[in-house]
Amino acid sequence: MVSRVERGALAEWFWTIDRVFLALFVLLIGIGFMLSFAASPAVAERIGLEPFHFVKRHALFLVPAISAMIGISFMTPRQVRRTAVILLIVSLAMMLFALFFGIEVKGSRRWVNIASLSVQPSEFMKPAFVVVCAWLFAEHARQPEIPGNLFAIILFGIVAALLVAQPDLGQTILTSAVWGGMFFMAGMPWLWISVLGGLGAGGFVTAYYVFPHVALRVDKFLTGEGDTFQVDTAKEAIIHGNWFGVGPGEGIVKRIIPDAHTDFIFSVAAEEFGAVFCMALVCIFAFLVLRGLSHAYKEKNDFNRFAVAGLVLQIGIQSIINVGVNLQLLPAKGMTLPLISYGGSSMTAICVTAGFILALTRHRPEKRAQDRTQFRVTHGLPAE
Repeated sequence: MVSRVERGALAEWFWTIDRVFLALFVLLIGIGFMLSFAASPAVAERIGLEPFHFVKRHALFLVPAISAMIGISFMTPRQVRRTAVILLIVSLAMMLFALFFGIEVKGSRRWVNIASLSVQPSEFMKPAFVVVCAWLFAEHARQPEIPGNLFAIILFGIVAALLVAQPDLGQTILTSAVWGGMFFMAGMPWLWISVLGGLGAGGFVTAYYVFPHVALRVDKFLTGEGDTFQVDTAKEAIIHGNWFGVGPGEGIVKRIIPDAHTDFIFSVAAEEFGAVFCMALVCIFAFLVLRGLSHAYKEKNDFNRFAVAGLVLQIGIQSIINVGVNLQLLPAKGMTLPLISYGGSSMTAICVTAGFILALTRHRPEKRAQDRTQFRVTHGLPAE
């Protein structure tokens, strides 16, 4: 335990960090590592690898991921903004590079090779994009003559175009939903919101007719016809687990679920640990999002408010998509469960997101007093 009377970077960090957020992130990371033992051995054996291949790699990925989360949590809001700008520029450049020279997997170019490692740049783009847009929205709120909202719209158009070009419609929907939520929180006129909502709906309809795989997945979801092996086996695993599961390592259906260690790890958890465990896991994600939104609601600094809200929305909406697919409430879409699913890029990027949240929710009394004064001056209220 670090004493309150100690002085230094570590002591200041320990007593100013939101320890509830930190505990939630560590808990989810621990659950993800535990579930890797349940989900990945069957997948490894099916493709001819030794049983604990993915477990070992999952543990290896945790080292840079947790290091990134803790390191970023020491940053000030200004350092968070600068880091996000650099990360966004690099991620967008790598996404553009992937379109021409990246690895093609199932018809999509989303990956690039760096020192024998496969990296998905769009995963790192997401938290950086949220923070930069929060900064643009906040600058416009502080000084209306700064075209921050216009720049945010242009930036969103660039990001969406790159995601569609890969193509990655799932990430496009996730990014659009998070950006739309931040746009709404920034106090945009309902006319703008209606127009952008209409464009979003039009984009989804266009995707249905332009991309055959999108139409196929939507048709399967609506009619139940065609190859529905993935979602059917996922549902069977959930039903087999019943309320309290069949026990760790005792799952049977998990052995035939494609991508059991990534997109369908929730179904593996349901089979071996039961519906009660899965409901508790959903509650953890829900509590994390609600705590973040509650913090954002009380925050006086516009940048911190928009950024924290956007980052927790990103985690929450991604979780909803993953769980919804597993429960057959949404069309099949490959998307990881944050901090739970296997994947180096996804794990590290979500830990970057967690680091941003921890950095922006740290308790800084002097900064809070300055923010309150600035808030009252900006909104024409008398000084305290």
